[in-house]
Amino acid sequence: MPAPFRPAVLAAVLLLAGCTSAGRATLPGDTTPHSSDGAVATGAAADPGAVSALQPLPAAVPPALARYYAQPLDWHGCDNGFQCTTFQVPLDYDHPAGGDLTLTAARRPADGAGGRQRLGSLLLNPGGPGGSAVAYVESVAGGYQPVVRAAYDLVGLDPRGVGRSAPVSCLSGDRMDAYTAVDTTPPDQAATDRLVAADKEFAAGCQQRAGALLGHVSTVEAARDMDVLRALLGDDRLNYVGKSYGTLLGATYAGLFPAKVGRMVLDGAMDPSLDAYTGNRTQAGGFETAWGSFARDCASRSDCPLGSTEQQAGQELDALLASLEGRPLPGGSGRSLSRAQAVTGVIEALYAEFLWPQLRSALSAAKGGDGAPLLHLSDAYYERSADGSYPNLMFANMAVNCLDLPAPFSSPAQVAAALPAFQQASPHFGRDMAWMALTCGYWPVRATGAPHTIRAAGAGPIVVVGTVRDPATPYAWARSLAGQLASGQLITYQGDGHTAYGRDNDCVDSAVNHYLVEGTTPAAGLSCPK
Repeated sequence: MPAPFRPAVLAAVLLLAGCTSAGRATLPGDTTPHSSDGAVATGAAADPGAVSALQPLPAAVPPALARYYAQPLDWHGCDNGFQCTTFQVPLDYDHPAGGDLTLTAARRPADGAGGRQRLGSLLLNPGGPGGSAVAYVESVAGGYQPVVRAAYDLVGLDPRGVGRSAPVSCLSGDRMDAYTAVDTTPPDQAATDRLVAADKEFAAGCQQRAGALLGHVSTVEAARDMDVLRALLGDDRLNYVGKSYGTLLGATYAGLFPAKVGRMVLDGAMDPSLDAYTGNRTQAGGFETAWGSFARDCASRSDCPLGSTEQQAGQELDALLASLEGRPLPGGSGRSLSRAQAVTGVIEALYAEFLWPQLRSALSAAKGGDGAPLLHLSDAYYERSADGSYPNLMFANMAVNCLDLPAPFSSPAQVAAALPAFQQASPHFGRDMAWMALTCGYWPVRATGAPHTIRAAGAGPIVVVGTVRDPATPYAWARSLAGQLASGQLITYQGDGHTAYGRDNDCVDSAVNHYLVEGTTPAAGLSCPK
């Protein structure tokens, strides 16, 4: 079954993350009760005005951590001309003598084109949680904004638990195939039992394979790792571009180390003041908005397989999904397309307009009895390989999300009670997204975070970019984060799709590039047309 969030190598996804417990970052303690079967009880919706703010860490490096900040980096050639390195961080920053993790980073040195002076390193993060920043920087560096490539070493750091940095693992490929196919709108008790069993199997697999690491993949710990790398790179301040969940990681860094923030761009922003229930529900609304944009576009075309109006398109989608309840379509190569995978395929295509033609074609094929194109989109969401293997994307995604915030639901009964609110937010996807959120209810490690605001007082200007019809990070989240930050500056993109920078909108790209290279803060209230 899909996690409702995916990283931004294509389009960044996320769940809501919080912060670690007292002694690391000053936040409300985790008082969330656990049920008798190990599930976490539902948290209440958070009011940004009622939650505590993330407090900065002391400016001086604690003596117990000094050795991590002094280690040399040994860069070597790797991966088509990039340079790679590894370095050590403590598994537990509160108890650094308890063992280390090895993290991997990659970089493309500044090319100095046009005689432009090097400004330092620019860390890039694609989101997730679970997206590999190493793979991302290696994928996008060659096509990155030329003025930025000239001035900065482009650096990707795989966060702890992700990619090449002590990756979390949970299930084999065949068991992930089963997990992604489980019905996320169970019609009866037997189907509900199968969904719960799949959630528990996933959680138990993570515990068995990841061990102690499972309790130390929080966003706060990942942000602290970034500060170690900043120092090892020789940069006084961290320059950073984060997309989707990468905005939460960057904002968390700013909250913990405001005096060390350089030029920071947070594109497709998350709102740290929301709890997981509210975040999942409002994100469902984001996908509903994106579906409306797709449906209107489709209905205007002669080849639309869903009718000639937005309403007809929605009815046709509902009918198709209903037809898959217990009756999967052939998906090719001996596989089949379940209802859950069909929903995942649709969600995947809503992240970017360039996928809309593929979605029209896939829906047309599914209506004709061929599930392979929609299954291909679902596989792309999970980054499933043709050989049936999966990267650790969704394993890390769930591990970080379940540690960062208390679970929104602890039982099927709580999900059922929430269905009206989720369906009101998203008539087409609300039920699925409510049931998807149950996995963390059976997580074996207690959540260490809580909803909070991030002010980062003392940091320089931080640019937040929000897209008005963003499916995964609703525009309201960008407005909220920009308002929380003491130096937040919001750029609004009046368009569709997930994130905006680097998607060929001259207004957005020019404003961000001038900020990154020249230090020029975008005009207040900047709104960029599609």
